[in-house]
Formats: sequence, C-alpha cells, structure tokens
Amino acid sequence: MTVALVLAALAPMEVLVFSRTTGFRHDSIPEGIAMVQAIGAKEGWRVTATEDPSVFNPDQLRNVRVVVFLNTTGDVLNPSQESAMEAWLRQGRGFVGIHSAADTEYQWPFYGQLVGAYFKSHPHIQNARVKVEDRNDPCCSHLPAIWERKDEWYCFRSSPRPNVKVLGSLDTSSYQGSTMGTDHPIFWKHELGRARSFYTGMGHTKETYREPLFVEKIRRAIRWAGRN
Repeated sequence: MTVALVLAALAPMEVLVFSRTTGFRHDSIPEGIAMVQAIGAKEGWRVTATEDPSVFNPDQLRNVRVVVFLNTTGDVLNPSQESAMEAWLRQGRGFVGIHSAADTEYQWPFYGQLVGAYFKSHPHIQNARVKVEDRNDPCCSHLPAIWERKDEWYCFRSSPRPNVKVLGSLDTSSYQGSTMGTDHPIFWKHELGRARSFYTGMGHTKETYREPLFVEKIRRAIRWAGRN
C-alpha cells in the first residue's frame, strides 16, 4: 500500500450535507444539520453543510465519502453538477437521502434510481407504526420490530421494493392517508453499481432529529454508505 493510500485510510471520513431547496422548504433543516454535525463530532468525521450547488464538481467532491441530501426540494443541481455527482458516486461513494430528498430532481433519471422512489403526496402529520423488516441489518438492528412515532408519512409514485432492500414499511392500518395499498415501504437501502444509497421518508418534524432511534439510524446509514 502506498503512503497516499495509507494517509487516505487514516483521514477522517468527509460527509457533505446538502440542503438546497427550490420548492417547499422544511423548517427542520437546521435541526437536521445539527444532528449530522453532532454525529460527526462523536465519530470523528469531517462534516460540511452547504446549500451551494457549485461544490458538486470533481475537485471538491474528490475527498467526500458520503453526501446527505437533507430535505432538498426541486431542481437543485444543473446538468454539469449532476454529471459530477453521478461520476463521483459511480466511483464507489455513498448517498443518504432524508425525507424530501424524494421530492427532488424529478427530471434526472439517475437520481430517481439512486433514491429509489419519488414523492407523490402525504396526509397530515400523525402517529403511525413502522414495521422493521430486517432487524439483522446493521442499519436498523437497534430498532424495535414495531416502531411507533409521529411524522409526515410520504406516499410515493411507485413502490421501490423491486429495486431496493426495504428495511421498514408502514402499517397502513395504523394511520390515515396511505395511497400505496398494504405494502408501503418507508425506508430502504440498495447499491447502484458501486454506489451505496440509503433513503428514509422520515424527517419532516424538528423533533425527529432529536429522537435517539432516528439519530442512530442515520449514524448507521452514513457509516454503511461510506463503507466505514
């Protein structure tokens, strides 16, 4: 192993939190940024938060291991920035999408595959039961088999299940407003070529980012996406 590779292996993992919005803006974004920063401080990661899309270029992405799309909405990257992000991910990097990351970049097919599903609609904020489907998976082995919590529960344009590993799904009998039938995935992960992607539909409310189970889920997701 070369000196450069040894130094790269010893360097702190770099995590980029991106929260640009061109549509609806969640007032929980500051809480989400603070959550990732706090996780990073404990883990020894270098966390950078930005809403500047110009960072999506080969030079500035070179040392980033994971990008977190935190409640982004709308068209947030131009074509050259999209190309830079796609090329970077295909090198074996990681993506974590939170909540309205699914309400982002509808015209970019690669992004739709990366996230796994696009947002369609949501009912009012309410309690619901989440069925954790694989408690042996390292991203969610800390969760109870039934996880009850309050959030804005997204419905998606199509089910991601054929293309991803679903980790948690909604018990649609426990709340009102699902349009997806009895099988309603809400968080999942998958690999797209060499890229790793984790998405959770949770994350609308400020309180979410102070929930220990949710915080730990995101910590584990970033570690998995970053191969750390």
